[in-house]
Amino acid sequence: MPSSSHQKSNATSHAVTISTTFTPTNSTLDPVATTIIDFFNHLLDQIPLPRWAIYTIFAAGALLILLCCLCICIKCCCRGKKKRQQKKDEKINLKGVNGKTTTALVQPDVGDVDYGSSSRPRGKLLYSLEYNAAASELAVGIKQADRLKAMDLGGSSDPYVKVYILPDKNKTCETKVFRHTLSPAFNEQFTFQISKASLPASTAVMQVFDFNRFSKHSIIGELRVQLGSVDWNHVIEEWRDLAEPAKFEEENLGEICLSLRYVPTAGKLTVVILEAKNLKAMDVGGTSDPYVKVQLALDKRKWKKRKTSVKKKTLNPYYNESFTFDVSFEEIQRVNLVISMWDHDTMTRNDAMGKIFLGCDAAGNQLRHWADMLSNPRRPVAQWHSLLSAEQVNSTLALRRKFPLVGKMPF
Repeated sequence: MPSSSHQKSNATSHAVTISTTFTPTNSTLDPVATTIIDFFNHLLDQIPLPRWAIYTIFAAGALLILLCCLCICIKCCCRGKKKRQQKKDEKINLKGVNGKTTTALVQPDVGDVDYGSSSRPRGKLLYSLEYNAAASELAVGIKQADRLKAMDLGGSSDPYVKVYILPDKNKTCETKVFRHTLSPAFNEQFTFQISKASLPASTAVMQVFDFNRFSKHSIIGELRVQLGSVDWNHVIEEWRDLAEPAKFEEENLGEICLSLRYVPTAGKLTVVILEAKNLKAMDVGGTSDPYVKVQLALDKRKWKKRKTSVKKKTLNPYYNESFTFDVSFEEIQRVNLVISMWDHDTMTRNDAMGKIFLGCDAAGNQLRHWADMLSNPRRPVAQWHSLLSAEQVNSTLALRRKFPLVGKMPF
């Protein structure tokens, strides 16, 4: 019995020894992992979803993050490839192919290759030239444009083309405006009176603008054709790339903002002269004393006129002055509105600073403003216009002397 009791004591002692040697090992390795596992299990228990649904959501989230990372990597790679391609294209920019046609469409020759050009392309224009020697008349056709430079935030433009002949520039023509396009088809033709002897010293200028109703119109590009180098034995029709506009012969006369409103039932035309900016300095001190004349011409005869107050010593006058004229619906179809800016001088004759006219005989932006007024009766339509020289407007409008009318308004 003593031996058996001794054996049991040894066994117990041995068991205790084993347990004491095993427990410290678990206490040093398991508590951290156990605490983390218990924390996540407790967190998952708080979510009112089965475990398989939670694991599915986690897997979908991980997959979504992986796909986003993959898309970002692909986009970065494509962007780098595009930049490398642009650099490669800028090294050699071939403007066109070699073509030798006359009445067919003509592309620029291979001699027009640009090497190392980094300028952004402005698009190209298809135009035509034809000269009638018997009538001393030059016909300039604006056919279409392609791949114009985007000037608006939406990646588009509202293009129109302005055409004139240098050095006289006594007539300027404009196409209609095409909204939200970089490839407009104009298909318009303009004629200019020019003698054959004047052709060698003349230049046809075609400028493409982006129309903006409430700000200055942005120029996209231009073409200049030396008429002395043209073979007039056949009609010229060709594509050419637009170039950066030259500014040396452009005289900026400023801009004027006005509002038009017509009420057909009452026969009332309301003209509001709002403001002007960047006017030409006419006085010695580098300023002007501008005022505006508002004149109506019926059947190209001077009819009614008013004028604003004079704003002293400023090139950016603010008027906000309104004038109302009685114009019947039948007369509105035959009326032209002439807006002229003048510099007031006390001791000498007043100087003309710029001029525009609107009406059914107008063209370009002036005609568009007039058409917008007629298509929106009883609603005021405001727009900015670039002032032109008085000589240019007078030669285009060709007003005759005033004739007497009942209800003639005072100056």
